[in-house]
This record gives sequence, C-alpha cells and structure tokens, in this order.
Amino acid sequence: MQPQSQVCRECLELGDTWPALRWCLTCGYVGCCDKAKNRHAAGHFEATGHPLWRPLHERGMDWVWCRVDQVLLDSL
Repeated sequence: MQPQSQVCRECLELGDTWPALRWCLTCGYVGCCDKAKNRHAAGHFEATGHPLWRPLHERGMDWVWCRVDQVLLDSL
C-alpha cells in the first residue's frame, strides 16, 4: 500500500499546518498526527477502525503504531 498523498489534504483545505504526518497502512490515507491541531489521522481511525499507522517522511522513524492495542511495533 502506497500513501495516497504527501500532505494532509484536510489541513491544506483549512489553511492549517501540521508537525508530522501519519500514514494508514490499511488504505493509504495520510493525515496529521495527534500533536496537530486537527488530528486528522486520529479522526480517520475513529471513522474507519483502520488500526496500523506509520510516520510519513520522518527520518529515522521506522515504526508502526497499532491504535487498537495502543502499542508500538517494529517496522513491518
């Protein structure tokens, strides 16, 4: 699965910025992280239940987060 975007499209539409992006490994959705004002990745999880996420474009960040179990996994 490839990322659908290289940015948080919802934040761009709102004119907002984000500190980091998260990539849904189920469908490829890309949204802003939990530290962002809008928390679009969290909203996507709440709407879809897609559990596995990884950082997008963060050097040295090679992990997967399971939102269901709230656990950090090694890279897939």
